[in-house]
Amino acid sequence: MNKDDDMIQRRSLMTGVGAAALAGLVAGGMPATASAQSGNGGFTPARHDEDAWFDVAGVTHRVFIDSASAQGGQDALRFAFNIMNAHQAAYAGSDADYAMVVCYRHASTPFGYGDALWEKYGELLNARMNLTDPATNATPVRNINNIGGGPFSGATIDAMVARGVRFAVCAMATRGMAGLIAAQTGQDTDAVFNEIVAGAIPNARFVPAGVMGATRAQEYGYSLLSAG
Repeated sequence: MNKDDDMIQRRSLMTGVGAAALAGLVAGGMPATASAQSGNGGFTPARHDEDAWFDVAGVTHRVFIDSASAQGGQDALRFAFNIMNAHQAAYAGSDADYAMVVCYRHASTPFGYGDALWEKYGELLNARMNLTDPATNATPVRNINNIGGGPFSGATIDAMVARGVRFAVCAMATRGMAGLIAAQTGQDTDAVFNEIVAGAIPNARFVPAGVMGATRAQEYGYSLLSAG
């Protein structure tokens, strides 16, 4: 066999292999090796009593909206508002179809605290948020996520609670905030932490860490959406 014949034979062989691979893709969707890589290998996440609240019966959609900044904490409520409204308008659905969780962690954590805490500790709670109350242009002494107005007038904490939205609040960040408040006011950190937990917004649940809550929610089938 001369050199040219050998090259032709090799090209013919490669063409045949390529056709066979393509046929496998068409018939089975993907080759066995790709299928194995895309599978979860039979992995089943562990279940913990602390996470059981994620498992909501009777719903058809589960969404976890994560926020870690002051702006993200405001947008998260609006995202929940938009999703639930669009579900009603486009799918003739209802709020009861949703397990909707908004997470306040990192710099958005104080949005999980009620008005009494903001009135008492507003300056300290706002240290990393740099918010102003739109009505006073001053440091907020109330949770501004409960102020309606404009196109998102219905996207307030109280209004969304009435629609079944729940809130995951970062306990780790709250512990840090309690330490800051205690140092500035001469109180005990544990006492301040317990005061904050008792004064949280409705439908709030303190999770060990907001970032962990985002991962555990996905293990319970929640779609993850970041609000920033």
